[in-house]
Amino acid sequence: MTEHHSDEQNESNGRSGGVAALDRAFLILSVFQPGSETLTLAEIARRTGLYKSTILRLLGALEYGGFIRRLADGRYTIGPAPLRLAQIYQESFRVRHVIEPILQQLSKESGETASFYVRQEQVRVVLYRVEPARSVRFSVLEGEQFPIDRGASGRILVAFTKPYEKSDEAVREHLWAVSYGERDPETASAAVPVLGVSQSLLGALALSGPRDRIAPSDAMRAACKLLLNAGQRASATLGGDPTIYEHSLESIDRAVLNEKS
Repeated sequence: MTEHHSDEQNESNGRSGGVAALDRAFLILSVFQPGSETLTLAEIARRTGLYKSTILRLLGALEYGGFIRRLADGRYTIGPAPLRLAQIYQESFRVRHVIEPILQQLSKESGETASFYVRQEQVRVVLYRVEPARSVRFSVLEGEQFPIDRGASGRILVAFTKPYEKSDEAVREHLWAVSYGERDPETASAAVPVLGVSQSLLGALALSGPRDRIAPSDAMRAACKLLLNAGQRASATLGGDPTIYEHSLESIDRAVLNEKS
């Protein structure tokens, strides 16, 4: 049975009226996801557990602020305001001018989806991405979030975030990580870090594609080479030490890269 959250319940849980209203507004926004871009009032109520009267009041405020749009058929979808905030969020990392051209080159040379991920606590966020022209490809959206503990890019972001764990020493040493169907059983990926001043982690470059295309050892090795070269160029431009990639580039041909490794 769906639990409904009244104003009184929120206040009794220590949330003031204004803060509780913000909590509910954010909850409403969070139910719009890829595959659920438009929702009816009833669907929003079912997914949030809020009263329809509460939802309507908050939808009105969100629509006024540009965060929600009401469509002609009465359904609701996200408005333009989050796009403006997303652009500000992207620009705050100050790496777009370096990363986007590198992603375009990576995607063109590999024929796969190239992405740049950053860590936000326990999730990894797609900050930028470029998809290939081919019809069968791995698709992700800028701003999409995935668990930090799955996927090659997640492994890189964890391994290069202090405090360092002993279990991540191998990833830090060879500077690449690979993944075979960890998040999606039909995909595989490889990733490397991008480092800035004082070797601080800026994010992870990744190539992802259909598992049957990128998982074979030769294809995965080629992806890692492309990424290591790209990571070296990006790090050099953004203030990192590019020489640390040289050992990895020299040793990648000897590395065991298959789904059983």
